[in-house]
Order: sequence, then structure tokens, then C-alpha cells
Amino acid sequence: MAAPPEVRRVFLALWPNDRTRAALTRLGQKLDGPGRPVPRDHLHLTLAFAGTVPAEQADCLAAHIKELACAPIDLTLDHLGHFTGPRITWAGPAEPPAALANLAEQAHALCNDCGIDLGPPRPFRPHVSLRRHAALPATERIEPPLRWLADTIALIESGKDGHPGPYRILARA
Repeated sequence: MAAPPEVRRVFLALWPNDRTRAALTRLGQKLDGPGRPVPRDHLHLTLAFAGTVPAEQADCLAAHIKELACAPIDLTLDHLGHFTGPRITWAGPAEPPAALANLAEQAHALCNDCGIDLGPPRPFRPHVSLRRHAALPATERIEPPLRWLADTIALIESGKDGHPGPYRILARA
């Protein structure tokens, strides 16, 4: 019997520097209510979620990630939001810069170029998940706002063999 093809669960994301990661960790820990903070090593802003794909497609993303390299994007994370279905509290920009939306479009195009069908386009809502199993935050404003000069794009594998789990950086630009 032939072995099943190797698969990877991957996504392209802006990857915070240590200073920003520490600030996001503190913010997630100080939020009131139920839930648990997202682990420090899992904090990111997703540009394109490829999902579980054959290893060859993940390798294609890794080989071409440098095509996404761009000038650093100055992000102001000043808004808290909540996804009710998965019960996730997140931080994001109230007014995302155009450069961020453009980068997400390029990440989606790279997925398409590598043969990954992301399905119909959905509105891009840039966010960093802070707490899981959380309630609606008491406020929508982050005071003071978090500034992040986002300059690292990473291809992340979540888990192993297509199953969710710890993150591993496969490539970065």
C-alpha cells in the first residue's frame, strides 16, 4: 500500500517582532472575561490561509515568498473586535492602510500561482487573535494604541501532517 501524500497546513502572515509580540501578549492577558490568551509564539496577522495542501504547494509558497517582500507597513492596532462563532477577541487597525490590503491581495495571488484555490474572495479583515473562547470585549478601543512596523512576512506551518498544532516558520521574507 502506498503512503499517503505529504500534506501541510500553512498560511502566509505578517510576523511580529519581539517588541510587538510582547505588547500583544500583555494586551491579551489583561483583557477581562473568560477565555485564554493566544500563545505568544502564535501571534500573527494572517494575509492568506492556504489550509491543508500538498507539500509541493507549500514548497512553492516557500520558494516564492520573497516576491511578497515590501516596504515595512506602519500599523496602528487601535481596535478590539470579536468573532462570535469561534469566540475570538482580536486586535486590529480601525482604518487599515492600503498597503496592507495590497499585500493580502498579493499573498492570495501567490497562493493561486502555486495552485492553491482559496475559493471566492472574502473581505479582508486584518486582525491579530488575542484570546480564544472569549466574550465580547468591554471596549472596542485599545488605549494607548499599539504601533507595529510590520516588516516580516512568514510562511507558517500549523501542526504536523495537516493537523493543527504548534507553529513552525517554513520561510520568511
